[in-house]
Formats: sequence, structure tokens, C-alpha cells
Amino acid sequence: MVLINMNSLWVTAEEALARLKTKPQTLYANVSRGRIRARPDPDDSRRSLYRLSDVERLAERHVGRKASADVAAEAIHWGEPVMPTSISAISDGELFYRGRSAVELSGKFGLEDIAALLWDTERVVIGPGSGGHAPEEARIAAAFRLLAARVPGDLPSSGRSIPALKLEAASVLATVAGALAPGGHDLPLHQRLAKGWDQHEAAEIIRKVLVLGAEHELNVSAFAARVTASSGAALSAAVLSGLATLTGPKHGGAWLGASRLAEHASRVGVREAIRDMLASESMVRPFGHTLYPDGDPRAKAILSSFDPPPLYAELAAAGEDLLGEPANLDFALAALAARFALPQDAPLVIFALSRTVGWLAHAMEQAATGEIIRPRARYGASGEADDDQPSSAAPRRRL
Repeated sequence: MVLINMNSLWVTAEEALARLKTKPQTLYANVSRGRIRARPDPDDSRRSLYRLSDVERLAERHVGRKASADVAAEAIHWGEPVMPTSISAISDGELFYRGRSAVELSGKFGLEDIAALLWDTERVVIGPGSGGHAPEEARIAAAFRLLAARVPGDLPSSGRSIPALKLEAASVLATVAGALAPGGHDLPLHQRLAKGWDQHEAAEIIRKVLVLGAEHELNVSAFAARVTASSGAALSAAVLSGLATLTGPKHGGAWLGASRLAEHASRVGVREAIRDMLASESMVRPFGHTLYPDGDPRAKAILSSFDPPPLYAELAAAGEDLLGEPANLDFALAALAARFALPQDAPLVIFALSRTVGWLAHAMEQAATGEIIRPRARYGASGEADDDQPSSAAPRRRL
């Protein structure tokens, strides 16, 4: 058994300042902006501890004025905002959809209402869509197939009016819904999902999750959708890009880490399971979020809406105690699936249907700019280079 010193994940202000080589005011400013996570010192309530990984990440940056290339490189990895948008924002530990609290919106609205808000339109009507999934076909697989079938025939997003794009967005959402929430086309999307899984008592919780998962600023899948849309490709192509990105284990598949953690905890105990995951992966993905130093508000809202299974409740408490980090959205999705005995792929299905609304909002916003997203690369033998020019030692090949 590998023993992990949980205190080694956090450092004092003096240690943080020594690593950062900066003034206390700068340290506190980085905390307030969410760049460095902080927690009370369990041995002295008057002091704070600071997340070591955050401190080290900032310490790696050059002090003083940076070259534009360095600024751009840093912005790609949880850096400063680089792309204007009016769709959503994360500020002071809260998520906002066009200036309105996402948590508050989740109290009474459905995904269709959020689509209207994020697309800046009065009402979104989701038709039955085209096709559906075969009896033995996975829902995510059906979504890929139906979207891919649309792409060659759909019109490019560039050069078209916003009203025309909004109509097409509703059609694309209907296609995705037809695959992920088949049947019951006269029902709201959350009820369609609950009915399809024969878990009607979960409908209201699913509604809240769909709302809270619809949009999250410039996350990796939203960025992929924007890049695709910036080429002038169809909205269906942009959503297809987002869906492909969502399947990654560091994004839409992150909930699997929570499920594996719970399974391991059922055998060895919650605290030992957390220690084992930390020892093997150097992090426990179901806890904490870089953009929410005080905890993921989406997870708090979801987990307070139902009684998680006892094992998940124990994990949530132990994770916060050992790591100093509350459970995040991925943990909440896994707890939801466990509580209502949903299919194994239910968290990904819910997340994909929800996030489709956000992808379409980003695709339309990007298409309206008429600009292509095309960052520059810095050449280097291992993906790194200090110079702007290619090395003269680089091998010459005929292409």
C-alpha cells in the first residue's frame, strides 16, 4: 500500500510566496481570481493553505512582461479568457447563462427553455427528428450516425442569417434528441429520458442536470465546436465535433472515474479508495474544479436534490476531508446514475444531450463573426521550442 501525505498537496503562504517569488498581494489576487485554490489550515484556523499544483503551475510562468507567444500558449491551458462570448460566464464561483444564474434557472426551467435563452430566441420547438436508434444500438452511437448522415447534405453555416441558423439548430437538436432520448416526442426532453429508462421519479432531477450541464464557457468540446463552425461547416458538423470531443476520459467520460472509485471503495473502504486513486493517478478527478475554488455549484445543486446512495455520500465526505475539494459535476452524474439504477451510459447520454444546446449556441455565435479560428504552432522536436524559427538541425526531407 502506498501512503499519501494529504498535507503535501497544500502549502503555507510562506512556501507559496517562495515558489512564486511574488508579493502577498499577488498571491491573494490569484486566489480571488480562482487561479490558486485555498483552504483553511486544519491546525490553525487563522491561516490558509494553498493548492500546491496551482502554485507550481503559476510559478512556471515568466515574471514580468511576457512575449505574445507565451501569453497565447498560457491562455490555452486554463489561462486568461481569450475569446469574447455573450453565452455564458464563470465569475466568483458561479455559472451564468447570459447573465442569469444557472443554478437558479435549474430550479424551474427545462432544457428547451435554456436553448431559447442561450440561442437568444423566444421559443425552441424540438420536433421528432429523423431516424432513431436500432434496438441494439447504443444511444451515443446512434447520435454519431445520425449527425454524420446530416453533415454532407446540410448547408454551410457561413453566409446565412441568424434566424435561419436558429431554425437549423432546432433541427440538429431534434436529431440528437431522437438518438439519445427516443420516443415520447410530445414530452419535454427530461421526461423523454426518464420514460425511456422507466425511471419516472428521476425526471425532475434529470431536468435539473440537463439545465446545469447545457453550457460551461469555453470548455474543450465547445472550443472544438467553435473551431469547426469557424471553417464555415454546417451546424451538424460542429455538434459532431463537440460530441467526439465529449467522449474523452478527461471530459465527458470523467464520470467513469467516480464510478470506478465507488466500485473500489465498496471493496477497500472510501478513504483507502481515495488514497489508491491519488497514488495511481496523482489526482482524484471526481473532486474539485479549477474554475471553482470553493466547489462546483452545479454539483452542489444536483446532490442536494436527492439522497445519494450511502457509499457516494461517504465518498463525498471523505473526499472533501482528505483532499480539501468538494465533489464535482462528474461525481454528481455518477451518483445520480447509481441512485436511480440508470444504464451504464446514462451520464454520458444526459451530458451529451444537455451540452448539444451549448455547442449550437457557440457554433452560431462563431459563424456570426465570420472569422476562422487559426492559432499558430511553435515548432519543436518534442512539441516544445524556445526559438521562433525552426532549428537548422532539423532533418530535411522531401515531401
